[in-house]
Amino acid sequence: MAIDRLFEPLRVAALSGGRLRTAVAYPLCPTSLGAAIQARDAGYIEPVLVGPARRITALLAEMGVRTSDLEIVDTPDDEKLAARAAAALARDGAARMLMKGSLHTDHFMSAVVARESGLRTDRRISHAFVMAVAAYPKLFILTDAAVNIAPTLQEKADIAQNAIDLARALGVDRPKLAVLCATESVNPSMPATLDAAALSKMADRQQIRGGDIDGPLAFDNAISREAADQKGIVSRVAGDADILLVPDIEAGNMLYKELTWLAGAGTAGLVLGTRVPVLLTSRSDSMDARVNSCAVAVLHARALLATSSALP
Repeated sequence: MAIDRLFEPLRVAALSGGRLRTAVAYPLCPTSLGAAIQARDAGYIEPVLVGPARRITALLAEMGVRTSDLEIVDTPDDEKLAARAAAALARDGAARMLMKGSLHTDHFMSAVVARESGLRTDRRISHAFVMAVAAYPKLFILTDAAVNIAPTLQEKADIAQNAIDLARALGVDRPKLAVLCATESVNPSMPATLDAAALSKMADRQQIRGGDIDGPLAFDNAISREAADQKGIVSRVAGDADILLVPDIEAGNMLYKELTWLAGAGTAGLVLGTRVPVLLTSRSDSMDARVNSCAVAVLHARALLATSSALP
C-alpha cells in the first residue's frame, strides 16, 4: 500500500476552505522557512513570519522567494521574544495556527503554555502523531510521544479526549482508542494496566466523550484482529484502533521512531489542548511530514472554529 494515499484525503479536504493565517515563530533556517513557503504554495496556510525582519528578508532572498508576497512581523533577534509575539498573534485572533520555526522547542512551548499567552484551556496540553504505515489499512494517531513524560490518570483522560477530538476533525465519526500496555490483562503490579481499565470505564460513563476506549491492550491485539481473536478478546476497539494511547513518553517516543525509521511511516504532528493548533516541527521532519502536519492542523483549526465552545 502506498502510504501517501492515506494522507491524500486529508490534504484534499484541507484545501477546500482556503489558506489559514499561521504565525511562524523565528523561521531562520532554510528548512523551517521553506516548509512554511511550501505549505503556502500548496494552499494550506498564509504564513506570518515572526522574527528579525532583516535576517528573514535576507534568507528569503537567498532562497529566491519574493518578500513582497509575505507578511513579516519584525521582532528583536531573540527566540523567546519572537515566540511570545507569535503566540500573541494567535491569542488576539490575528492568526489561526502557530508553527515552530528554527528556535528551541522549550522557548517555543514556554510561550504557548504561559498563562498570559491566553492559549491554554482547562485540558492538559498533549501531542499527537498522525501516522500511516504500509501494514495498516488506515491512518492512526499515536499519543503522547512528545510532551507528557509520565502522565497521571487524569492527564491520560485529557490526552485521550484531545486525540478523539482530533480524529473526529479528520473525519472519523466515532474513533476507537486502544490504551496500550505490555499486556491485555489488568495486573495490580503494573499501574499502566489499572489506568487503562479506568480510562475504559471513564468512556463508558461519558467522562471521555465521542469515542470507544478499550484497555489494557497489547500492541499486537490493538492493531490485529487475528491477534485479538487468538487471545479471545471481545472488543469494538481491538484490531481496528484509530488511536494508540501510550503509557509514557518513553514508550511513545520509541514506538514513533521505530515506525518512522524501520517501517517507513508517513507522519504528521500536532500539539493539542490549546485554543489554536500548534505545529511543533522537528529538524529531522521530512518536507512531506511538514506539509501533512499543516493539512492536519488546518482541519483541526476548522473544527475548533466550528465548535468554539467545545474546549472550556
